[in-house]
Amino acid sequence: MNRDQLQKFIQYLITAHHTEVLPTAQKLADEILSSNSEINQVNGAPDPTAGASIDDENCWHLDEEQVKEQVKLFLSQGCYYGSGKQLNSMFAKVREMLRMRDSNGARMLTLITEQFMADPRLTLWRQQGTSMTDKCRQLWDELGALWVCIILNPHCKLEEKSSWLQQLQKWSDLDVCPLEDGNYGHELPNITNALPQNASHNPDSLTRPRRTVFTRAIEGRELHWQDSHLQRIISSDIYIAPACQQESERLLFNSQGQPLWLEHVPTACARVDALHSHGYPKEALRLTVAIINTLRLQQQRQLEIYKHQKKELLQRGTTAITNLEGWVGHPLDPIGCLFLTLTEACRLNDDSYLEVSDVNESRPPVYQHVPMAAGCPSSSESYLSLALEVALMGLGQQRVMPEGLYAQDKVCRNEEQLLSRLQELQLDDELVQTLQKQCLLLLEGGPFSGLGEVIHRESVPMHTFAKYLFSALLPHDPDLSYKLALRAMRLPVLENSTSTGDTSHPQHMVSMVPSRYPRWFTLGHLESQQCELASTMLTAAKGDTLRLRTILEAIQKHIHSSSLIFKLAQDAFKIATPTDSSTDSTLLNVALELGLQVMRMTLSTLNWRRREMVRWLVTCATEVGVRALVSILQSWYTLFTPTEATSIVAATAVSHTTILRLSLDYPQREELASCARTLALQCAMKDPQSCALSALTLCEKDHIAFEAAYQIAIDAAAGGMTHSQLFTIARYMELRGYPLRAFKLASLAMSHLNLAYNQDTHPAINDVLWACALSHSLGKNELAALIPLVVKSVHCATVLSDILRRCTVTAPGLAGIPGRRSSGKLMSTDKAPLRQLLDATINAYINTTHSRLTHISPRHYGEFIEFLSKARETFLLPQDGHLQFAQFIDNLKQIYKGKKKLMLLVRERFG
Repeated sequence: MNRDQLQKFIQYLITAHHTEVLPTAQKLADEILSSNSEINQVNGAPDPTAGASIDDENCWHLDEEQVKEQVKLFLSQGCYYGSGKQLNSMFAKVREMLRMRDSNGARMLTLITEQFMADPRLTLWRQQGTSMTDKCRQLWDELGALWVCIILNPHCKLEEKSSWLQQLQKWSDLDVCPLEDGNYGHELPNITNALPQNASHNPDSLTRPRRTVFTRAIEGRELHWQDSHLQRIISSDIYIAPACQQESERLLFNSQGQPLWLEHVPTACARVDALHSHGYPKEALRLTVAIINTLRLQQQRQLEIYKHQKKELLQRGTTAITNLEGWVGHPLDPIGCLFLTLTEACRLNDDSYLEVSDVNESRPPVYQHVPMAAGCPSSSESYLSLALEVALMGLGQQRVMPEGLYAQDKVCRNEEQLLSRLQELQLDDELVQTLQKQCLLLLEGGPFSGLGEVIHRESVPMHTFAKYLFSALLPHDPDLSYKLALRAMRLPVLENSTSTGDTSHPQHMVSMVPSRYPRWFTLGHLESQQCELASTMLTAAKGDTLRLRTILEAIQKHIHSSSLIFKLAQDAFKIATPTDSSTDSTLLNVALELGLQVMRMTLSTLNWRRREMVRWLVTCATEVGVRALVSILQSWYTLFTPTEATSIVAATAVSHTTILRLSLDYPQREELASCARTLALQCAMKDPQSCALSALTLCEKDHIAFEAAYQIAIDAAAGGMTHSQLFTIARYMELRGYPLRAFKLASLAMSHLNLAYNQDTHPAINDVLWACALSHSLGKNELAALIPLVVKSVHCATVLSDILRRCTVTAPGLAGIPGRRSSGKLMSTDKAPLRQLLDATINAYINTTHSRLTHISPRHYGEFIEFLSKARETFLLPQDGHLQFAQFIDNLKQIYKGKKKLMLLVRERFG
């Protein structure tokens, strides 16, 4: 540091800890300023940050209390507010200490673990049988992996190792200790021995030992570094097979003489992690190469075995799974570990990179090809292409979906992490060759490959991985990239295990989806990834008719979720119709075909997006052209409900907008209109209640069709139509200039109605008033025909008196029906047909009055008096009306004399 920086450094240091160091700082300042002090007799100054001398054991000062307090605080915040990040940085600090070979690393991890084990939530989760949050699970996983790393330290003292193991066993035995797979139940197989081939995938969980997050570390006690072959691998770059091998040594090298390391893969990778973490990068790299050579050999052998069984497997159509334990999503992250070890050897650590990282802008790392050490002189491979190869092997490995939500979620998360690291690699020729070679192996691969021809029904899908491969390969080898992506479209767990059946009629496929797989908790996410893969292919294949057809078939065969197929249809439509250039007709047809499939799939199931889907489909068909519109109108019953077909589909097809959009000539317009009319009549027959009105509207311009639609409405009126449906059609008829037909429908509607005495705000009141006005305007005969229906249906006094008033104000017969004249005379309430209405109104007032009085409260007295005033107006209409009203009031006083206060009010107003 220069002088200014040093001064600033000291001032900040003193400010940060002024209570502790101020006296010391002042004492030192005095000594430095005194020329003959001891400090000034010595050259230089102690450097506490430089670490110990080369021979000393590293041991920085560890503030144990502070570590405990911090961990406790972060855990109490429940892994929110960035405390999860803080805990991860403490884990990173442990790793850093291990890499510096600082003996405090293990001590710090012990302190962290003690606090984790003391977390009060553990007891709570245990009692309630609930699982911990994902953030917490991830932290526990890292804790477990770090302990594996410490136990596998190649240079730790035996007594240290045994004391850690004792401590781990104690924690592991506690009831609250979290289990390895995170959901108190099913476990993963053992770490140390590769799995016996005959072990069935899911033995009864009662017979399996309880495995906690520390079990793997405890099992690490079996692992040592004394094996001479292992020692030679990690200590030399030029260890190759001896010229004359003994029988026992044959298995230790491949045909090029390079050493192999045949341990269970995750365990071997845990060794690499331990070497890498404890500051032995060269050794870690050498062991990684030996592991990859072993994986390659296994891949070749499995391929040869598969070639012999291929015919039989293809006939059977299923395969057993050879990997019970997936490497992606594994607690020890074996693939991530190998990838990291190899890429770190290729990282360009230029200064510009470091400067940027200060400003918190994380730029992707820059890698260069570093040739492999001269273990095999003929090899010109680089560590970078090896890193790509091992990542592809791991991601493409066929593996069974693990049990439990957490384990499944972890598979997705781990896969995404690996893929994001792969995307940081700039693909040059050498890497593209590695990519092509590995992709071909995965496609040919038998049971070891998730992209092989035959896969297990429950194997983890490859959609996300294939999307990466597709985009990476497309510029270099399009045929291979499409072949891969199409192969990866499968999702066998949702597909019919017997056969995929007839895909030409996708509506048959709906039947088998209800066996949704309950054990697959991440199914929704996996299906959306499948959809993403399909969308990526559709976008890339724009303009290529043959490829688009193939992708369409794959979508129809493998995707079973209607909402996802709808999303794909919308995607295809957007890509096919860009605003700035011409339409891609093949892709547009793909969009339409997917849309039609969605219509068939959701026709008989409830779907809240159905209206949106139907509207979209009509837009899409319009964009395709008049033939597509004619086609959907003709086959409406396989795609739409009658209501959708009339109110949305046909109405849009014959609208002015559509005619303009497609610049249709007269014959085309006629063809569309004729199809719409045929559809309208079919729908009205099938569902008259919902479609009669739409059918009449659609048939307006064609006399014969209109008559047929009207007849359907009349026939249906006797059956299930409601009064409001009938009134609506009747009003429409009047509007179109058919008052007599409107009257007929209104009369039918009246016979379906029943208005009780207290329903004076019923929505049908306007319809009743309208119907009476219509009959009145048609003439005396029509009014006479309607009034008995009104009297029978309406028992509400105020509504009846309103009708009565309106009928006495003007003379009937003003509708101007040819050959009829209005008499010009006002009608009398004493004669038919109004006399019947008057009597009914008076009766309604009498009945309502008694109904209201049976349970009236004083606060409604005023309202009741107003009601009686209204009643008086109606009573007074006939000659002898005043006598009848007086008689009525006397009756009330007699019957309800107990209600003294109310009768007083009645006397005051009515005498």
